Amino acid sequence: MGIPTEKAGIITNIDWCAVEATPSFQRLHKVKMRFLWSLLLLAAIYYFLLPIGTAYFQDVLRIKVWGVLNVGIVFALSQFVVVGIIAVAYVKFANRVFDPMAQALCGEAHKLLHHE
Repeated sequence: MGIPTEKAGIITNIDWCAVEATPSFQRLHKVKMRFLWSLLLLAAIYYFLLPIGTAYFQDVLRIKVWGVLNVGIVFALSQFVVVGIIAVAYVKFANRVFDPMAQALCGEAHKLLHHE
C-alpha cells in the first residue's frame, strides 16, 4: 500500500509499486533514461576532448584565432555554450515528450487509486 499524501486538502493513498509496474511508467522511464544517457555521453565526450587535445594536439590548440585567443581557449569556453545547449535541449524534449507521458501516468495513478 502507498504512503498517505495530503496535497491541497485532498488525502490520497497511492500504491507507488502499482504505478511503477504500469506499462506507461516503464515506457516513460525507458525513454527518459535513453535520452539522459545520450546527453551524458555527448557531454562527456565533448568534455574529455579538451584534456585529450591538451595532451596530444597542442599544436592545434595553439593556433591563434583572434588576438590572444587561440583554438584551445575558444574550445574551453565553448564548454559553457555546450552545457547551455544541452540544458535547452533537455527542457524542450521534456516539455514535448516527458511531460505528456507523465501527465498520462498521473491519470493512470488516479484510476489505480479509485479501483482499490
